[in-house]
Amino acid sequence: MAPLTAERVLAMLQTFTANQEITILKLSEPISAAITQLQDPHQRTSDISTSSLDATTPSSLEADLTHYRELFAKLRFSYVEQVTKEKFIRAIVGDPPLIVTPQENVDLEKENLEAKATLKALKTEVASMVTELEKKARDLSRRYEKVRVETIRLEELPCKIMELENAIAELKKKQAMGSNPNPELNLPLAKTRDLVESKKRRRVELDRQLEQLQSQVPRKKKELDRLRAELQPLETKRQNSRAAANEARRRREAALGGVQDDLEERGRWFKAAETGLKQALEIC
Repeated sequence: MAPLTAERVLAMLQTFTANQEITILKLSEPISAAITQLQDPHQRTSDISTSSLDATTPSSLEADLTHYRELFAKLRFSYVEQVTKEKFIRAIVGDPPLIVTPQENVDLEKENLEAKATLKALKTEVASMVTELEKKARDLSRRYEKVRVETIRLEELPCKIMELENAIAELKKKQAMGSNPNPELNLPLAKTRDLVESKKRRRVELDRQLEQLQSQVPRKKKELDRLRAELQPLETKRQNSRAAANEARRRREAALGGVQDDLEERGRWFKAAETGLKQALEIC
């Protein structure tokens, strides 16, 4: 048996939905068609009945059900009243008149009680069946809606799979060509995960060191301020000493009349000559 693919599952769902439309609202079409045929075109109808025939929705069906329940209760009461009156009048005007004994009333009352008990049990059973059917209907509606949403996603899935396959093929092509200068990006999945974990551990370690260094910043700032305070007098003394040395040198040069400059120039000449002779004679 061939494995199930997205295309095959989508084709099966489309075939199923094309052959059978899953809807509960179609159940009302035979009833609404019969009502339309039986209605007199000149007869006035209620707004609820006309709206239910024009646009059948779950909310309209719920409104129709409530309306017809109330209407049936009223009609049932009127029917029982009319039948009781008719029987009573026929019993009076009949020839001979119908005479009911107390025992017959007792027996009829017992039969009525048994019939009421049976009817109540049937009503309870029908109510439980209706509740169960409503629960199953809502469950089926949720499942159908979920299937519909998943079908839409399934229709989009082949295109996304094709795009991902093309992207994978392009990445494999680039990896084979070696176009990526970073060798870490060409690692397999397992090594890439190990590298990511090592980078995370390194980052945690750097964060810890940074936190330690940040905690030392106030103390280092205080020490720096103290050193600056101690260095300030020394810097002032150095500047004063340099100024005094420059002034002493200027006075000495003025006293020698420029002899100092000549001596320095001759010293540089002798040193250069000595270096040239050593290189010529290869003396270390």
